Order: sequence, then structure tokens, then C-alpha cells
Amino acid sequence: MTTRQYLGSGWDSDAWLVDGTWVERTARRPDVEPWLRTETTLLPWLAPQLPLEVPAPVVVKEEPLTVRHRLVPGRPAVPDDGVGLGAAVGGFLAALHAVDLAAAVARGLPPSERTSAMRDAAFDRFADQVVPRLPSGRRAWLTDRLELLRDAPASHVVHGDLSAEHVLVADGRVTGVIDWGDARAGDPAKDLVWPLYRAGPRVADAVRATYDVTPDLARRARAWLDVGPCYAVTHGLDTGDDALVRAALSWFPAA
Repeated sequence: MTTRQYLGSGWDSDAWLVDGTWVERTARRPDVEPWLRTETTLLPWLAPQLPLEVPAPVVVKEEPLTVRHRLVPGRPAVPDDGVGLGAAVGGFLAALHAVDLAAAVARGLPPSERTSAMRDAAFDRFADQVVPRLPSGRRAWLTDRLELLRDAPASHVVHGDLSAEHVLVADGRVTGVIDWGDARAGDPAKDLVWPLYRAGPRVADAVRATYDVTPDLARRARAWLDVGPCYAVTHGLDTGDDALVRAALSWFPAA
């Protein structure tokens, strides 16, 4: 008898655990379905090139479109995972950012031109709808960071949403990286936001020991961290979630 346990919803998909072994996902919106298909081409090709496990989904149902991959074991990472976490993440990002971009694009990864266009559109919206909602003393601060990142490269294969929830740990070792819905040709600094600035100093030091973090990368990673709440503000505006809008505005640092 098949068992199905609902795992929850992200912004783009719903997920279930099937028979304790398989993760099945369906799109929450029609525009997400093409990306679910892309994952079935991109991720199985990408997986052997990386030192940590990543999902390798296949299509198991067309109506509604459903993709399935084997469960990646582990719990979300925490700062106490320390040096081992940082070394594993640094090595993982070094390998990911070395992947042949053209070959990844040929397998469906959104290309640099699309990333740059999406970034420009998002940043135009942030300037119009988020900056005016900040206290007057913080508007120039956010505008400066948006302008810095407008010129950031879109030159590497990036995960795009690397966070504690998406890096899994079991039995004292990092087991895998999940949730590739934001993968694209992008700025490698975006993948460094969490390990450098959110995961604790021991993790950050270990990442720096295994990944060549230049001053420019570190500066852009900090800027990506600073503009991060903009995405939640606009998502809240799109969905009519006033509580999310208020919460996300509070995530910006005070003057």
C-alpha cells in the first residue's frame, strides 16, 4: 500500500513524501511546470559533477505534471555544524561554479540574458515599490545596493537560493543540497550570502578556506543579503499578504 505524507508548499510547488523514499512535486502555478521539466534534464546531468547529492527528478505523471526524485536524507544545516559544514559547502560551490555554463544552458538552465533581464525588471520594481516604503534615511542605502548589483555578472551556474533549509546534514556530515527552483546563469556571489553572512563565523572561515572569496565577491554577497527582503515585499504585494509585506520591511537593518 502506497503511503503519502504532505511535506508542504514552497512559493512554486507542493511536495509529498511517498513510501518514505520518494519526493513528489507538482507546480502551484502553470508557469512553474516548464521548470519542473527542465529539472528532469538538468539535474541528473549536473549531479555527477558535484561532491554532494542533489535531486535527480523524473516525470512520473503528466496530469497534473508530477516529478519524483529519491529523498535526500538529512536535516537542515545549523551554525553548530561548524567547520565541516563550511568545508563541504565551500567545496560544493567551487565545483558548482566551475560547471560548464554553456553545457548547462543547453540542458535548460536559464541563460545569462534571461537572468539579466529578470534582474533588471525586479530591481526596477524594487525601486518603485520597495524603496518608497522604507524610512527616508534608508532609501539611498537600498538604492546604492540595487545599483551595485545591476552590474553584477550572470556568468556561472548558481543554485540561486542556497540556505540552511536547502543544505542537509546527517550523522555529522553534509549529505546534499535541495530545492533548485532558482538555478540559473547568475552571480556566484548570490550563493555565498548564507555561508558567509548567515551561517556563523566558523562556517564562513571554512568556506573561505575552500573557495576563493575575493573582496568583490564578498561585497556583492553582502549587497545580495541587504536587498533580499525586497523579494518578500513584492511577493506579499502580489499575493495580497499585508502581514508578509510588513514583516519583510522590518527585515531591513535600521539606520
